[in-house]
Amino acid sequence: MASSISAVIVMWVVAMAAAAAASSQTWIEGEALRRSTWWRSYNTTTGHCNWPGISCNAGGSVTEIWAVPTQENGLLTQFNFSSFPNLVRLNFSSLGLNGDIPHQIGTLTKLTHLDLSHNFLSGELPLSLTNLTKLVELNLGYNHISGQIPSEIGNLRNLVGLVLDCNYLNGVIPSSLGQLTRLTSLYIGWNQMEGSIPPEIWSLKSLVDIYFDHNILTGVIPSSVGNLTNLTSLHLASNQITGSIPSEIGSLKKLVDLALDNNKLVGVIPKELGNCHSLRYLSMKFNRLNGSIPSEIGGLVALRKLDLSVNNISGTIPLQFQNFNSLEYLDLSYNYLEGYVPFELHLPSLFRAFEHNKGLCGDTKFGIPPCRKRNRITIIIIVVICLCSALLISSIIFGVLLIWRRKTRKLQPEEATTTQNGDIFSIWDYDGKIAYEDIIEATEDFDIKYCIGTGGYGSVYRAKLTNGKEVALKKLHTLESQNPTYMKSFTNEVRVLSKIRHRNIVKLYGFCLHKRCMFLVYEYMERGSLHCVLSDEIEALEFDWIKRVNVVKSIANALSYMHNDCIPPLLHRDISSGNILLDSEFRAVVSDFGTARLLDPDSSNQTLLAGTYGYVAPELAYTMVVTEKCDVYSFGVLTLEIMMGKHPRELVTILSTSSSQNIMLVDILDPRLAPHIDPEVIDNVVLIIRLALKCINLNPTSRPTMQHVCKEFETCTPFPIPFHAISLGQSKDQEV
Repeated sequence: MASSISAVIVMWVVAMAAAAAASSQTWIEGEALRRSTWWRSYNTTTGHCNWPGISCNAGGSVTEIWAVPTQENGLLTQFNFSSFPNLVRLNFSSLGLNGDIPHQIGTLTKLTHLDLSHNFLSGELPLSLTNLTKLVELNLGYNHISGQIPSEIGNLRNLVGLVLDCNYLNGVIPSSLGQLTRLTSLYIGWNQMEGSIPPEIWSLKSLVDIYFDHNILTGVIPSSVGNLTNLTSLHLASNQITGSIPSEIGSLKKLVDLALDNNKLVGVIPKELGNCHSLRYLSMKFNRLNGSIPSEIGGLVALRKLDLSVNNISGTIPLQFQNFNSLEYLDLSYNYLEGYVPFELHLPSLFRAFEHNKGLCGDTKFGIPPCRKRNRITIIIIVVICLCSALLISSIIFGVLLIWRRKTRKLQPEEATTTQNGDIFSIWDYDGKIAYEDIIEATEDFDIKYCIGTGGYGSVYRAKLTNGKEVALKKLHTLESQNPTYMKSFTNEVRVLSKIRHRNIVKLYGFCLHKRCMFLVYEYMERGSLHCVLSDEIEALEFDWIKRVNVVKSIANALSYMHNDCIPPLLHRDISSGNILLDSEFRAVVSDFGTARLLDPDSSNQTLLAGTYGYVAPELAYTMVVTEKCDVYSFGVLTLEIMMGKHPRELVTILSTSSSQNIMLVDILDPRLAPHIDPEVIDNVVLIIRLALKCINLNPTSRPTMQHVCKEFETCTPFPIPFHAISLGQSKDQEV
């Protein structure tokens, strides 16, 4: 009996001790929560298990924490991790936390889910993280974490999801990741990882998502990629991966997204890709792929985006492409394709989807010429005629020019205005439909009421021709025609614009070179200059963020075309808001090529100073040597002007003389527009500001090329800092 009583007493004492310990532990946890500052407004009477963001077990010990953002969020070190031995889930995402991840986090040995993403955490990954062997999900993405990924990460054998993207991690991808056999999601994109992808990665058969894009990874894609039969997303874009695309990639029959763009891949597109019937996103642009497009690609009926641009692909577009019913985006530009375009699609992207190829033809709505059906005999006849004509062309042209010179010497101005069809040597047009008489009639001999402004030289008139087409006329006045400077600009503009065609460069329809009446005929842009739009309060409001982003991209595309696709390169030398024209839909074109010049590779390219004050690259003042980087500087100033709504002269001065860390990006944007920007547009706005700051670098060699600028627009991704927290200093320092 006595022994039974003793046993009961012992059990009671143990229970009381356990209860006291549990009570003590819950008190410790409550105090730790209050001292973290996130729950300081709560008192002990309510019980911390009832506080927002807190969950407890039956014993009152904290098992889950997800903090609610407050203005007091700051250092992660203010949280005492060791006070929560039973913690299973911890979510401190998007709290604006900064500082290092404390080593004490390794004491949370029961933790299965840890999310510290979308903060400002810095420093290196603490080795103690690898003690959390029960972790199933680890998300540290979108921070400022640097250093290497520790090889001990292979200890986390229960990991299903590992997210480390959008940081500053460097070094190689540890081969120990191959030990994480349960891993389904692996995100290490947007870091500075280098070296080749460890072969152990291609043995993780549970993987569903791989995001290694935007690093410095090298090596090849091995045939063992075919082992990952559960893979739905494979993103290796923007690295330095070489070699060919293995045919084994066709084994990934669950694949939905495949991004291999912006690498150094060579060889042909494997026809086995046609086995990936779930594929919706396929991008291989900016590589060195060759050969033809396999017809099997046309069997990917679920495809929504296909981008094979900027490669060396040749041959014809497969007829099977007509099977694309879900396609939303297509780009096959900058290749060597030829033949018929087999499409009956109506996509906005198709306007430029086929440009810069060898010889495509089809529907003119694609921006390509119509196909002409010719039989073999007709083709032979045409070839014979061309060969015979070539022998006579040089002598005929010479004779015609002599006749023309004699004719124009005798022709009086009155006779020129009454010529029925105009003088073909004086009034010229791409489609041959504009005659001198039409211009005189439409403007009532350049009556002042048709004048809509004055340019760098002469006046600008608006005219509606008999065929219904509206044109703009830049007329050189009689006195100005006697000025050698104006004459040189006039003839230079004719020379340049008659040789180039681009959607974002003003179209020259015709010109008159008569000594007593000289004018240029352009496409009419309803809204006039960008400078006028930004100066008008009503139009500036209509000129919203989406339209401004598109205008910047259009200008960049035009300059990239001039610098890279024209041989020799063409420099504008006067990029300013006054020389950008907008139509009724805010489509932008670059105009005024009076000071443009070809870049001579065999010359010093030394020149007289040209351009508009406030846009001229500073090095021109002392070197007088013009390069593409002069246009890049002007583009940077103009881009800031578009986003700020005014010329950035004060900001440019500040950026060149002092720190910009305290200037917030949101504070420099045009205040006339609503401060709220659509989330889908924010990333573009941030990227545009970042690129503009790079473009106005005082050192020309540090400025990007316009081709690089356009390339960055194609791969726009979220900035790893919340929009309202970005300073110009952070924008300027972030690599682009």
